Amino acid sequence: MEKRVMTVSKRRRGLTVASALLGGVLVLSACSGGGDSASGGGGDSSQSKVDEAAAKKASEAQIKITPEDGSDNASINNSAAVTVSKGTLTSVKMTTSDGTEVSGEISADKTSWKPSTQLERSTTYKLAAEAKDSEGRVAHENASFTTVSPANSFIGTFTPDDGATVGVGMPVSINFDKAITNKAAVQKGIKVSTTSGQEVACHWFNANRMDCRPEDYWKEGSTVTLKLALDGVQGAEGVYGVQQKTVTFKIGRNQVSYVDAKTKQMKITQDGKVVRTIPISAGSPENKTYEGVMVMSEKFKETRMNGATVGFTDDDGKGEYDIKDVPHAIRLSSSGTFIHGNYWGAKSIFGNVNTSHGCVGLQDAKGADNPNTPGAWFYNNSMIGDVVVVENTGDKTIAPDNGLNGWNMSWADWKAGSEL
Repeated sequence: MEKRVMTVSKRRRGLTVASALLGGVLVLSACSGGGDSASGGGGDSSQSKVDEAAAKKASEAQIKITPEDGSDNASINNSAAVTVSKGTLTSVKMTTSDGTEVSGEISADKTSWKPSTQLERSTTYKLAAEAKDSEGRVAHENASFTTVSPANSFIGTFTPDDGATVGVGMPVSINFDKAITNKAAVQKGIKVSTTSGQEVACHWFNANRMDCRPEDYWKEGSTVTLKLALDGVQGAEGVYGVQQKTVTFKIGRNQVSYVDAKTKQMKITQDGKVVRTIPISAGSPENKTYEGVMVMSEKFKETRMNGATVGFTDDDGKGEYDIKDVPHAIRLSSSGTFIHGNYWGAKSIFGNVNTSHGCVGLQDAKGADNPNTPGAWFYNNSMIGDVVVVENTGDKTIAPDNGLNGWNMSWADWKAGSEL
């Protein structure tokens, strides 16, 4: 076996080659890693140049859509707002989940958009917005959200209606469709004011009803404003308001009518002066009429009155009376107290005998088409919100929450029912 021995010269040559190879690697490494250094960190092929070029191509317009994408408890009033900065809106499209388009309008300066109508509850909406910056570069933004559900929201049904003219006794009455446990927060979102300058206080009758009135009757000729700022207000656990509305109504002439069950006469006053006296027939001794201050809440030229609906029944369970065409009926209570025309009773009872089941009757004609009867005159000269004061019946005073009859409560007791 041959034994090979490396000479010193061969060993040195091998080391020289290895060094050269290593040097080559180092040189290559220095070339690939030193390119940035050689270009000063800003060569055309660098990432920073690519980012800079991309930034120059992007639009500066910044679109904002509210509520945020994915919101599931959005307001039906203040949602669906689109705004843009550093640019102008060119188009906004809003649709429901089934593709129905929602009308809206871009502002005159083209920096904002909002829907033209109130949104629906429990509805998913999609928004697609487009804008351009000063150089015409286009930006896009999309969002989808769902509005609050009926189960998680409350509304208040109020009276009187917007634009109505009513009598001096008409309170603002709000009935909520959910029980309100956070009454103070809800009441803070409701403001009632009047041009007469009268102080207005609100009173909670229960968890679903709040009425507002001044200490004395509204001043004739004044204007009352109701502002509902309940959007997003928590009325109870997991239940939020959705209303954002302003309502105004006017107060007409001051008409108060006084029914005296003892004399069986009604005096109608306007601005404190008697304008007419009408004979009446109030509740019989067995069915006395409530006493107290009552406010007209509804008017019917003709209506049906069935005793069974208010507890007056015969042995067979049918109503003691069932009159299908009662003329000129005006509601005074929720429980069924009316002041109305009576064509079935003899003319001699009016002014002489109390014969009704608790209502106040005025002589009238069948068909409600004779304008010359006392019943027709009173109906035609009365308006919702007028006051009827019933006296000397021998019955108890009507409950303040039986109809719009909070005037039967003292001012101190009324204010004590406020949560503010």
